[in-house]
Amino acid sequence: MNAKLKKIDKAKLFLTKNFNLFQCPVCKQRITGIDGQSLVCENNHRFDLSKKGTLFLLKHGVNSGYDDKALWLARRNLLQSGLFDGILDEIIKHLPQKEQKILDIGCGEGTPLSKIAIQRLKFNDSCVGFDISKDAINLATQQDTNNFFCIADLANLPFADQSFDVLIDILSPSAYHEFHRVLKPNGKLFKVIPNANYLIELRHRLYQKESKNYTYSNQDVIKRFKEIYHDFEIYPVKYQFNLTSQLQQDLVKMTPLQWGSSIDISEVLKQPLNQITVDFSLLIA
Repeated sequence: MNAKLKKIDKAKLFLTKNFNLFQCPVCKQRITGIDGQSLVCENNHRFDLSKKGTLFLLKHGVNSGYDDKALWLARRNLLQSGLFDGILDEIIKHLPQKEQKILDIGCGEGTPLSKIAIQRLKFNDSCVGFDISKDAINLATQQDTNNFFCIADLANLPFADQSFDVLIDILSPSAYHEFHRVLKPNGKLFKVIPNANYLIELRHRLYQKESKNYTYSNQDVIKRFKEIYHDFEIYPVKYQFNLTSQLQQDLVKMTPLQWGSSIDISEVLKQPLNQITVDFSLLIA
């Protein structure tokens, strides 16, 4: 996996082979190639690789509630311990059995895309992950794969028209007009959404029964998906995940569920939680 290469050289190698996947986020023109350590478009807008081997492809800086390194470290610990393995296995099962160009939308700290890439090494996929959080992307570059990671906005995707075979959206918002633009005509969209019982044990500790957050429904999300993709498949995936004391702390730290809660988080952590319900629907269009 080119483990001896510096991150910036590894990234440059990926871009040299795959620069045609990108378009300029400023003028939306095509990328003409690599000049030194920079991606360059037809109008000579330049995007420099960082030492970590990432590209900043936003038109301006963005403040995000997800710019919190501790949150991403907690998420990494959980995902590398296997929290999402069940849903990743389901995605892998439905991916085409040939080389693909894969885009992970809102990839976070990179573990899901890395696990997918490792399981599909024989296909020599070209995998790109992006997130709006710089902290998340910096962590993603620590993954030992040939995946490429960049900082970008899903509402203004810095990727060329019809450039990807597969889009993967795990618990991220959607910009379907942009998804349609960058997906090849016969490409596949994999969207993972939570079901009612996702992390239900934690939800019920963080909210009282009278709170609107005590329950959750994904019906509006599914309705919207159905309006855009009339012909799609849905696969439910549900399992129990064992928690250690440390993983329980990480779970509370990483989930947005805590943000709207008035409950004292320290009190929540005093109550041992040995298992958590992972409950998803995988939508494939």
